[in-house]
Amino acid sequence: MFITLDNDHKFYELIERHVQKGLLYHIFFWVIFFLFMVINRDQNVSLGATMFRQSIRVLFYIIIVYINLYYLFPHFLKLNKLFTYLLLLISLVAIATPIEVALHYLLFAEAGQTLATEFTFSRNSAVFLSTFFVGFSSSIYKIINDWMEHQRERMDLQRQNLTSELKYLKTQINPHFFFNTLNSLYALTLKKSDIAPEIVLKLSEMMRYMLYESNERMLSLQQEIQYIENYLDLEKLRHGENFKMEMNITGEPAGHKIAPLLFIPFLENSFKHGIDHQLKSGYVNIDLDIQQKSLTLKVINSLPDQDVIAKSEGKKIGGIGLTNVRRRLNILYPQKHKLEVKKNEKEFQVTLYLEIANKIKT
Repeated sequence: MFITLDNDHKFYELIERHVQKGLLYHIFFWVIFFLFMVINRDQNVSLGATMFRQSIRVLFYIIIVYINLYYLFPHFLKLNKLFTYLLLLISLVAIATPIEVALHYLLFAEAGQTLATEFTFSRNSAVFLSTFFVGFSSSIYKIINDWMEHQRERMDLQRQNLTSELKYLKTQINPHFFFNTLNSLYALTLKKSDIAPEIVLKLSEMMRYMLYESNERMLSLQQEIQYIENYLDLEKLRHGENFKMEMNITGEPAGHKIAPLLFIPFLENSFKHGIDHQLKSGYVNIDLDIQQKSLTLKVINSLPDQDVIAKSEGKKIGGIGLTNVRRRLNILYPQKHKLEVKKNEKEFQVTLYLEIANKIKT
């Protein structure tokens, strides 16, 4: 056998749980339906006789409903064969109606009552209409239930796709950063720089955050700030005194949560497209304003002369980093963010406004 006994056992357990769950729901519905019919009984008829009569009626309802759900609905109505479906359902009810009326006569006929008096038009039409209504109502229930199931599956698929896309975007961010940093580290090791070991230590701390902690959908804002500070420390070690960097934080980050690795593309771009191309001096200014329900991040970096950019990479400012972060913001913070990018001959500025959850009370 290609299927192990253990897997086969689990498979049948899954089916059994599903069937039992559905069966319980159906039993519960018919019990409630039966009790409702008994409660609305003719007060001139005893409770025992009413329960017996209504049990026969419910039995016919059950037969019609399940023939409809398991044969007529999937083979005709679901395939848009509406006329054929209605014709078959009417025929089925028309066959069941006289059988039900005759059975009631045989079981509950009173003295002097004949079969002819039982088979009246009003009697048969009442039974026919009620049975047809119950049978057709089960189709309406099935249509609504299938639509809701389809909506749930579609939403689950969307969530899975978004999760996969977010993971893909993160994998694009991480190698991009490591590639830049390792290149710089390689250059420093060739020069036998004393700051190379410190860069390795900072890089290992950042790798731990990126590989393990950032897998969560949301992390504390304090962790993200710590990651940014490590990144800036690393850039300070790499560039030395060739640029000025200021980071100002206003507000209290404790208690807030944010999507991980959301700010780093802005900082990467400020160094990659700004500071890295400036031979003498440059600057990066970072302002993070934290409010109770929102935060604003502003990153401003100086730009080199245009001829310096033209002689280097020849790539437009922004690159893959900003493209990815825009997509992540649209997924994680729909209608809850605003991203502005401005550029002139001397500066490049990114401003991110983000709505965040209320501060957690500690």
